Amino acid sequence: MATLSADALSPFRRFSLYNSPYVAHERGFAVDLYPNAGFGPATDGDRSIAPSPVAGEVLDTRTVRAPSKPYAAENDHLVLVDTGEYVARILHVEPSVTAGDVLEIGDGMGQLVRAGFFAPWVDNHVHLEFRDPDANLSRASGSESLAIDVPIEALDWDGFGEVVESGATYAVLDAPTHPAPGERFVGIASDGGAVLDGGLVHYVGGGAHGSDDGTVSLFGQPIGRATGRDVAWNGLEIIANDAPITGLSLFCARDTFGAKLVCPEREFAVGETVAIELRPSDDPVRLG
Repeated sequence: MATLSADALSPFRRFSLYNSPYVAHERGFAVDLYPNAGFGPATDGDRSIAPSPVAGEVLDTRTVRAPSKPYAAENDHLVLVDTGEYVARILHVEPSVTAGDVLEIGDGMGQLVRAGFFAPWVDNHVHLEFRDPDANLSRASGSESLAIDVPIEALDWDGFGEVVESGATYAVLDAPTHPAPGERFVGIASDGGAVLDGGLVHYVGGGAHGSDDGTVSLFGQPIGRATGRDVAWNGLEIIANDAPITGLSLFCARDTFGAKLVCPEREFAVGETVAIELRPSDDPVRLG
């Protein structure tokens, strides 16, 4: 098992192991790391420098095919870094480094790329996973399980909040609030006190940091079943102000915080009060 240390997370504002439909995230074997403060998609022309989450020697950089999306770059890129124990696979960075370069944590690797792998509500980020040096470094699956070696505080939330940020596909609420911005990572708590992670329920599964095996619930409603940290979501409908939305985006953040609604079918105005409910459904939204 590979470990993501506090040093590795230090250049980043947010992270999620499960908030993606792709195979590397199915059991939290990869992490998405967000260096910027915003919660929505990057603005056109945003070419922020991507900090490295690992120290080591660059083995190779490759251009890879990505799904074609109107808001995305034509190509994505893969950076392979020898950390001494594992080979780090890093995606969504147009590299300024080449084979033989040596990186320290926080060093610039190149510019963030808005890739076709992203849903339209996803902000630019660095994708990281670890492989054994003898493993196939190109295929999508085969990475090591990831342990997060930082405390994550679970924040109780009653499902209510006011919109503080809004876009065509998402909205961010002012609740739950971070009790000590900048000091530690936080996330939305399940009823049992685990920190929830992933796309509820628009992706098939998610995670619950600090959970035990068994039923996971939120607002008194069973939302899935945990096997260790992994959670298979139940069939649910996410209701915002009495009408369905696509889902909730669940993550861990160190600075500002608030529940993020995934809602390409509706737009919420800044200042609008929102109440979230969860209802069982035989036909839940599933995007992957």
